[in-house]
Amino acid sequence: MPSDRRRFLTLCTAASSAALAGCSAVTNRIPWTRSGDGVDDWQYSPPEESDGWHFGGTDDALEVNEEAATGGDEMIGLSAGGAADVGTFRRNVYEGYLPIPESMADEGLFHEYYFDTGGDGSCESLFCPTYTPAASPDPLSGETERYLSVGLDSGLSQSAFERPPLNLVIVLDISGSMSASFSDYYYDAYGNEREPDGDTSRPKMDVAKDALVAMTRHLRPEDRLGVVLFNQEAHLAKPLRAVEDTDMDAIRGHIREDVRATGGTNVSAGMERSADLVAEHVDADRDEYETRSVLITDAQTNVGETDADELRGSLEENAEAGHHTTVIGVGVDFNADLIDQITAVRGANYYSVHSADEFEERMDEGFEYMVTPLVYDLSLELEAEGYEISRVYGSDAADEATGELMRVETLFPSERSDGEAKGGVVLVRVERTSVGAADDAELALEASWETRAGEERSTTETVSLPAGEEQYGSDAVRKAILLAREADLLTNWTVHEREATLVEERDGIATPPAEDRLGKWELESDPLSVSQPYDDRLETFRNHLAAEMDAIGDETLEQERELLDAILESA
Repeated sequence: MPSDRRRFLTLCTAASSAALAGCSAVTNRIPWTRSGDGVDDWQYSPPEESDGWHFGGTDDALEVNEEAATGGDEMIGLSAGGAADVGTFRRNVYEGYLPIPESMADEGLFHEYYFDTGGDGSCESLFCPTYTPAASPDPLSGETERYLSVGLDSGLSQSAFERPPLNLVIVLDISGSMSASFSDYYYDAYGNEREPDGDTSRPKMDVAKDALVAMTRHLRPEDRLGVVLFNQEAHLAKPLRAVEDTDMDAIRGHIREDVRATGGTNVSAGMERSADLVAEHVDADRDEYETRSVLITDAQTNVGETDADELRGSLEENAEAGHHTTVIGVGVDFNADLIDQITAVRGANYYSVHSADEFEERMDEGFEYMVTPLVYDLSLELEAEGYEISRVYGSDAADEATGELMRVETLFPSERSDGEAKGGVVLVRVERTSVGAADDAELALEASWETRAGEERSTTETVSLPAGEEQYGSDAVRKAILLAREADLLTNWTVHEREATLVEERDGIATPPAEDRLGKWELESDPLSVSQPYDDRLETFRNHLAAEMDAIGDETLEQERELLDAILESA
């Protein structure tokens, strides 16, 4: 690379976000060094010295299937944005750690399963909501509860689905916590920094780089790609440029060789630099281009803007301008609490990754679905004498539900198998608000939503609640109720164990709470434990789960029984 260009790129990499646009304009006029068939426009060099742990790249790039995930005549599925799995919760349990409550996101749990969406084949639109009522006794209290599932049916065939070209910015966390082993917490139970021990578990940094490399193999010539790295500050590693004009092999080589983990974690700086990078494209026709940042991080932010409301506000501003966000969380210490709060916005979703194999499996057939929102601002208004919505499961905006309104920010396409859609349901629990309300009350339902092209759609329907103590309109609603109850029970268990830990006495002078030494979003490890009354409650629910598995006939629910077994073994 010519020396004048190298000097300019060094200054441009360190430039403030406000100066970034000017840097990009000037550097694009300076001749680029080419290798291969395109431009090698990588601009980042690792620091020569650092106080953090360094891990080099790997030559074992993930091989992914470059064929499109679509094909055949089956319809696509739809699923809510937000969490796309509860892998962090599961992996914490199996590694012997107590999960944080927020890692059991019910929309993530739903997304791990396939559901019959209740359609009869007549849907000719992108989205057709279907409704299935149920009455079900609580397995612990015996009290009958009433539910309504909203099937996320679609008339769009997989062969007709095609994602639009991307303005894609990868925002990669290169902070010190990313140097920890993938199956270890960066901090021990007392908040002290842990050194990754042994070579049996790969560092999060290595897996994250493999994730980035694998993602680039799903890009098409017309896609544009940029890369931002961040620790305590943001670094422009690669300006936004069309893939067909870029030497992608050279870029992958830089990712493996030049990216190391060191320093603090400033998520806001990385996202601000990403927003600057796509600023000139956010007004593009949303049918023609999808503008998206993919943030790869363990979310242990400790520098810069650390308030979740402020971070969410930034993502909301981006979303309003057509710039959406996907988060890929890495490691057992991935802070799902922060990400769950900031990604409950339009067009956002997040996944957890705990091995290179997991990422390869997820990315191989799911990339197009992950980056292509199809339906926005789904709301369901309920009118029924003596009833209201008391809880919503499977929605990325469940906390914003009111007595008469259910909301889902975004619906993404999802896989279908044997006619069932992955994560293809949202569950609503309705509650009697007056003593005289009839058990078999009629619910007037009005659903409204916005298409990707900005068109408003709505449907109205009337559904009757079942009058009996136990009645299910389908196996799908029965499975959704089972999973929703598990999510509530396991969340309550993790809260209970943490409250008990806070008052636990230790020999000698007690160690101050970890939050006095760690940043707000840095996690410390807590050992897996089960105490009364949750050992009995979890045991009772495990027996209920086994009975429901037989009734529903879904063997994939076996992983829930295995999870409960692993938890109860620590009692």
